[in-house]
Amino acid sequence: MSIGQICHAIQDTAFFTALRESGLAYPIVLSSHLSTLAVFGGLILVSDLRLLGLAFTNIPVSEVLLRTRPWKRVGFLLMITWGVLLAGSKLSEYYDNPYFQVKITLLCLVGVHALVFRGRVYKNPKQFDGLKTMPRVAKVAACTSLALWLGIMSMGRWIAYFDRPEYHPHRVAQPVSR
Repeated sequence: MSIGQICHAIQDTAFFTALRESGLAYPIVLSSHLSTLAVFGGLILVSDLRLLGLAFTNIPVSEVLLRTRPWKRVGFLLMITWGVLLAGSKLSEYYDNPYFQVKITLLCLVGVHALVFRGRVYKNPKQFDGLKTMPRVAKVAACTSLALWLGIMSMGRWIAYFDRPEYHPHRVAQPVSR
């Protein structure tokens, strides 16, 4: 079985077919995905700007990171859940979409980012409280996070604009006239 056939089989399950064809459920899932992305993205932005020392400098780093952490976890879980529902309902359209592929790759890199910076930045944010300037590792973590999430949001938006090239096996390329 090819990847395309597997994707079609997943998309064609009764659950994903019902979701995709629903006039109410699909728009609700899509709106929920975008809403949780906005809230989650805002929390990531706040945390990263604080790690960069660019915002909320009158609030200790640990307070910003620790207070937003539970909300980021819930937001991430909801955002991923809605995203899986959206992707599953149109998987045969998405699996070979380069924007979707980049988005999934970037999501995987978010996991790598978390593993790389967990011990040195996120696990003990109190180490940064009271510092006049943030250490390089905190700034690198924040910049990497911002880049990854901006990329994920951009790719997610561009997924809808991918036009699959039409395949014409007997068509010969015509020279461009000027």
